[in-house]
Amino acid sequence: MASEHVERKLTTILASDVVGYSRLTGADEELTLARLRALRSDLIDPIIAVHRGRVVKRTGDGSILEFHSVVDAVRCAIEVQDGMVERNAGLPPERKIEFRIGIHLGDVMVETDGDLMGDGVNIAARLESICEPGAICLSEQAYWQVKARLDLAVSDLGDKDLKNIAEPVHVFSLEVGKPATAKPAKPVRSRTFIPFVVSLIIALIVIVVGAWYFVSSLESAPRVASNAQAPTQTARLSIVIMPFANLSGDPGQDYFAEGITEDLTTALSRIRGAFVIARSTAMTFKGKNVDAKEIGKELGVRYVLEGSVQRDGNRVRVNTQLISADKGAQLWANAFNENIADLFKLQDEIVSRLARAMQIELVNAESRRSIREGSQNPDAIDLAMRGWSFMYRTPAKQNDVAARALFQHVLKIDSNNADAMVGLANVDLRDHVNGWTDPGIDGWKLAMTEAEQAIALDPNYAYAYYIKADLLAYSMKPGDEQVGNEGLASAETALRISPSLAPGYYVSAIIETMLGRYEPSISHLQQAIRLSPRDYLLGPWLQWMGRDHFGLHQYDAAIQDELKSIDSGYRTFQPYLTLAGAYAANGNDDKARQAISEMLHANPQLSIAWFHAHLPALIDWPPGLLPALRKAGLPEG
Repeated sequence: MASEHVERKLTTILASDVVGYSRLTGADEELTLARLRALRSDLIDPIIAVHRGRVVKRTGDGSILEFHSVVDAVRCAIEVQDGMVERNAGLPPERKIEFRIGIHLGDVMVETDGDLMGDGVNIAARLESICEPGAICLSEQAYWQVKARLDLAVSDLGDKDLKNIAEPVHVFSLEVGKPATAKPAKPVRSRTFIPFVVSLIIALIVIVVGAWYFVSSLESAPRVASNAQAPTQTARLSIVIMPFANLSGDPGQDYFAEGITEDLTTALSRIRGAFVIARSTAMTFKGKNVDAKEIGKELGVRYVLEGSVQRDGNRVRVNTQLISADKGAQLWANAFNENIADLFKLQDEIVSRLARAMQIELVNAESRRSIREGSQNPDAIDLAMRGWSFMYRTPAKQNDVAARALFQHVLKIDSNNADAMVGLANVDLRDHVNGWTDPGIDGWKLAMTEAEQAIALDPNYAYAYYIKADLLAYSMKPGDEQVGNEGLASAETALRISPSLAPGYYVSAIIETMLGRYEPSISHLQQAIRLSPRDYLLGPWLQWMGRDHFGLHQYDAAIQDELKSIDSGYRTFQPYLTLAGAYAANGNDDKARQAISEMLHANPQLSIAWFHAHLPALIDWPPGLLPALRKAGLPEG
């Protein structure tokens, strides 16, 4: 009798584990788990996404990952270990979190749920178990794929007997942070003299050019200045996150303030084009009363973010302010006053919320600076930031017109500018879903082409994946799981790259709504609002929450959501569409007709036929919406 076919494949497995996990959790379980969550969301998961890895399984202290390439797996491991060195800097030994990592290229069995089994997985796990803290162990099969590419010190550990593995495995250990040792040169024989001279001349040229480039870089790059000389020019989006002050009167709460400072520094470092002063430098100012202007001069930054944390019983208050370093003026301020249900979950939310706000505020500040300074020939970066400043406003046609002109100008200067390409895709997406696209133009196709071009230009641009997911969401038919899954995958990629990207949860919510999963959609939207409660996209988020409540036949809640959406400044036709349907379904025909009138005032071309031709997703779902709109008086054609 033939045995059941089992799918097998050759793949790269990475196994990781926290050193001394039991000791860490025994000392402080809540703090350890919170730090691990923050590490995963802010450091590890984005690095895995960048290197195209897949999480096969996770335990409390470890994980199994799959990569299509050994090179990707090793690069991912090196970046994680390098990141941990920075995260652990200045911490006492008992608080340091360190990983062991094992990597093996081997044959595995694929389970129906995507899990992987077999010696390929077991060997990687055993390699991790014999690894030194902070190091990376490779099997011989993996090492031979990458040895020519490594610039790290490598120790040949020889053949090792691994538990439950039949044959010994030859193991190599990578020592992160230690460069490879140069091999001694062989004696030069007379017949190789000419090639040697040529090589020497080339080397001298490289040294001279490299020295020139290095000196030029020092002259133009932002840097920490000596007392004698300040930097002549600061980088755009350059910022230092000052150590958050603990105002609780309890030194035991220092770790919470330090955790916010550390995680926020990491999160802001992921903003495109940002120059963020390292945490170790910023911490030297802890407890010192230093003027923002002086900090700006000393560190060569344009912006200073200050904050404080105060715990009072079961509540935590966090105050923040963004300061312009050149003028000492406050640009933005916010406060969070929250109940402590889960202190470390609250820390993650505060960091994500601040990262989202800073992404918007820094770009807006740079745009205002560029206009104020009156540059006659602004470069592509200035123009792109001006364009994004228009996009970071409540969606309106005039904002899109202004942004489009700026992004098109940028692409004339630099056709490979990913920021402008993503911005243009965003403009065309917004025009498409709000009915602002010029007649004869397929706005959806145009925006999708631009989004995919942006991904090709920069595969790690989170916003490009968000736009692609949004386009798929607005094009899918109700219940279409194939398109829905493609959109969700794109949204998940965006969130892996940028965990604080609140719109990533928003687009996931749209897709869940179109799949008839209204409660998960509401949960996604609530998460987006928690991350960015004053976001320029708040109106659209509330509008889709109203659709979810309509789908659940909770018409009063739907009406309240749509009214809040309109009150937020979102004056496109979209909130009026669901508002009219909810009023009609609730039996309030007069208010339903009034909402239709407001909707047609926002866009006179709307009709049932127009929606079916351009945006069927907005009128055919949730069930019952189209009949309610007919009852409210939406024209047929």
